[in-house]
Amino acid sequence: MAAQSAYTTCFVTDPSTARSRAWVEVDLEALRRNARTVRVVAGSEAQLIPMLKANAYGLGMERVLAALLPEQPWGFGVAAVAEGEALRGCGWRGPAVVFAPIAPGEYARAAAANLALCLSDVEALRGWVQAGRSAGRRVAFHTEIDTGMGRAGFSWSEAAVWGAAVAALAGLESRWEGCFTHFHSADEPVLAPTDEQWERFEYALRNLPAPRDGSQRLVHATNSAAALRRPEYARNLVRPGIFLYGGEVGAEYHPWAVAALRARVVLVRGVPAGATVGYGATYQAARPERWATLAIGYGDGLRRALGPAGGEVLIRGQRAPIIGRISMDVTVVNVANIPGVVPGDVATLIGRDRDVEIRLDEVAARCGTISYEILTGLGPRLPRVYDAPDLT
Repeated sequence: MAAQSAYTTCFVTDPSTARSRAWVEVDLEALRRNARTVRVVAGSEAQLIPMLKANAYGLGMERVLAALLPEQPWGFGVAAVAEGEALRGCGWRGPAVVFAPIAPGEYARAAAANLALCLSDVEALRGWVQAGRSAGRRVAFHTEIDTGMGRAGFSWSEAAVWGAAVAALAGLESRWEGCFTHFHSADEPVLAPTDEQWERFEYALRNLPAPRDGSQRLVHATNSAAALRRPEYARNLVRPGIFLYGGEVGAEYHPWAVAALRARVVLVRGVPAGATVGYGATYQAARPERWATLAIGYGDGLRRALGPAGGEVLIRGQRAPIIGRISMDVTVVNVANIPGVVPGDVATLIGRDRDVEIRLDEVAARCGTISYEILTGLGPRLPRVYDAPDLT
């Protein structure tokens, strides 16, 4: 499968230089294991529609797609027409669903790429039908039902009204392929809000008109968290996202770590007591110390919040604290307690080094954010390396 979009080609890197500065290692077998966990827990009746949006959560759409094909997914989910086009450019010809609302000006592109849209109002459906007519294609769509997320969707309590209007428009030129909702709190400790959303969803489904041709619409509601914590809600499709990529979802099932973030030590030097480091000189050595400069910074997507939040890296299997403010291109750590550190050593910012690990969610918690934001924020300057860890 050859990528045909700048969305994926920014990750093409000379293998001989991939580990020269800083990089992201992607364990594709771990990703497949996470997909299998979701599939097994959700049950045999539910098929997978993995989320590949944001370039597969920053890990590279083309390689993640290829890794997941042996799991026989029903289709793949994206969030933008450009992502759907990139998915087609990677060679995928099966169902591709755009889960976020799109601007009317993109309907023609979506139809040309044979994407299915998720619709939230009747006017959007009219525009989508017209785009399919112009493209000479019978277009597919899923109706989003808003049960509390509030971002998009038809009202769950008015399903009988809008359902009749949608059914009247759906016909020879369009196919009402599925209905879905999105849980807003399935990863929270208390699942009562999720159960309430499910009850609303079921109410809406009961009030929708049956397909005139006797077929069955696909029903789906479960993201990663719900698939693992409320598998009885899985129905026809499950939509795993962050769990595939190694993020925790509040479930008793823990994902295999997929992504590791590493950088080279490029400078090691001893400094006297009183020495300062970084913009604003926010860190001052209380005694003579040894500092190591790493070839990674916020220009690579490393969060500046890690500095004041007590962020650490692993070098030679030991933890070293980040000191001072993270710069655009470099980060400094204190290696006074780690003997033998030299330029060329590998620092691990996410991942395992010997018997010590810094997990993705640990980094997210320090930054006061979520694992999604950490992964998708890793920039294109970081090569993605798809093989086993190599700390040499």
